[in-house]
Amino acid sequence: MAQKVVTQMVSDLSGDEYADGKGETIVFSYRGKDYSIDLTSKEAAGFDKAVAMYVEHATKVTGTPGRRKAAKPSGPSAADVRQWGKENGFDLPDRGRVPAEVREAYDAAH
Repeated sequence: MAQKVVTQMVSDLSGDEYADGKGETIVFSYRGKDYSIDLTSKEAAGFDKAVAMYVEHATKVTGTPGRRKAAKPSGPSAADVRQWGKENGFDLPDRGRVPAEVREAYDAAH
């Protein structure tokens, strides 16, 4: 049996269905929160008209700060320490936390 998947485009504002190309998704920010809304072409034109005065007098913000990348851990990886530990007589499981004594021995040797 064949299946046919149909995507219906529906305005978030009115609930009206619209054909592909007869509406749009508008993404905007207000008071520090980001929003998106799917609107028919007519509703999108109304949205544009409603915010035009504010946009005209606003300052465009560029280079919005993103999330900071997590700091990379300094020093050797757990895999490196684990391999060294096994090669130097420590009994270590293949997974899990590397015991502090193994890490300390690794640091002392390097």
